[in-house]
Amino acid sequence: MERKGIELGVGLFLLVGLLCLAYLSFRLGKVEWLGTSKYRIQAQFSNIGGLTENADVSMAGVKIGKVEKIELHAGQALVTMGVDRNVQIEEDAIASIKTKGIIGDKYLAISPGASDEYIKANGRIQDTQPPLDIEALLSRFVFGGIDKDKGKQE
Repeated sequence: MERKGIELGVGLFLLVGLLCLAYLSFRLGKVEWLGTSKYRIQAQFSNIGGLTENADVSMAGVKIGKVEKIELHAGQALVTMGVDRNVQIEEDAIASIKTKGIIGDKYLAISPGASDEYIKANGRIQDTQPPLDIEALLSRFVFGGIDKDKGKQE
C-alpha cells in the first residue's frame, strides 16, 4: 500500500513537471492558444534591402508586429506583416524600411497618417519607402556621380 502511494506521488510530480515545461515552451515560443490577436496587412516595395521574415514592425518606436512573409509579386517585393489587433493604421500611413543602428538589423517602420479611415485586415499600405542603398550612394561618390562643386559659392 505504501509503495502505491509513493508511485502515485512520483507520477503526479512528473505530470506537474511536464505541464510546467509545456506551458513555458508555449510562453517562450509566443504561441497563441485561441485564435490570433493580430491582423495581416501588406506593403509593396521596389527593394527591401535585407529585410527578413520575423523582422519587427514598429510605429513611433513601439513594436506592433512582425514581418510574416516576403514574396516577389509583379517584379516587386510584397511584404505581409502581422499587426496587433489593438493598433489601427490609417489609410495614408507610410511604411519604410529602417536600420537599427549603423549596420544593424532591418525593420519596418510605419509612420502614422492623418486619415479618418483605417486599413482593414488583409488591406495594403499604399505609400512605401525603400531603404537607403548605401552601396549605390558610395559608388556614386567614389566614381564621381555626386557634384562636388554644388556646395561652393562663386
